[in-house]
Amino acid sequence: MNYRIDTQNYLTCNLLRRFAAIFYDLLLLSTMLFFATLIILPFTNGNAIISGNIPYNIYLLGLCYLYFSWHWTHGGQTPGMRVWNIRLRAFNSGRITWKIASLRFISAIISLMLFGAGFFWSLLDHRKFALHDYCSGSYPFKVT
Repeated sequence: MNYRIDTQNYLTCNLLRRFAAIFYDLLLLSTMLFFATLIILPFTNGNAIISGNIPYNIYLLGLCYLYFSWHWTHGGQTPGMRVWNIRLRAFNSGRITWKIASLRFISAIISLMLFGAGFFWSLLDHRKFALHDYCSGSYPFKVT
C-alpha cells in the first residue's frame, strides 16, 4: 500500500497513552458485555453459558467490533480516546470508514494475539505507529 502520511501537523501518541485509553475502554466495554449477557440469560433459562460456546463468543466479539468501529467511524474517538485526547485519522483522507475500522479492529486483535508485539512495534517505529496502524491505514494522534 502506498500511502501519503501527513503526520507533520499531528502529534502521534505514545504507547502509554494508547494503553491508558484501551484500559478505560475495556472498563466500559466489560460493563456493556455484562449487560449483553444479562439480555440473553432468559434464553438459557438462567443457566450459565458454557465456556467455549461459539455462538456466544461470536456475539460478544460482534459487540466489541460494533463498540470500537462505530465510535471510530463517528468522530474518530472511543470514550477512552476522548478522555486521553486521542483521535484516529486515516493516512490519506483523514476520515475513518467502516473498511478502515474493520481492518483496524481485526489487525489490532492479531497484534494482541502476538503477545502485544503489534503494539510494542510502536516503540521501535520512528512515527510511533503500531502494526495495526499500518495494516489499517490509520493512526491515532494527540488532540491538542
